[in-house]
Amino acid sequence: MYGMPTPEIEVSGISSKGFWMLLGDEELFVPFSDFPWFKQATIEAITIVEMTSPDHLYWPLLDIDLSIAAIRGSSAFPLVFRLISR
Repeated sequence: MYGMPTPEIEVSGISSKGFWMLLGDEELFVPFSDFPWFKQATIEAITIVEMTSPDHLYWPLLDIDLSIAAIRGSSAFPLVFRLISR
């Protein structure tokens, strides 16, 4: 039995503010302000991306795994760092 076909992924543009990805017929913008791990990455590292499940993308050269839902609505997934005192 075969699974559902996965949409094609293409990084269509990169600027100083972030990058655009085509995911099937949807265009997503990944802003560096919300996803700072990509800011210092090479073009090659950003453009090599895999769909590991229907809602997850993986950048193997950067070891970054992101939910597509997080990219669509990054405000629902704030970057939070909290020190835990011992």
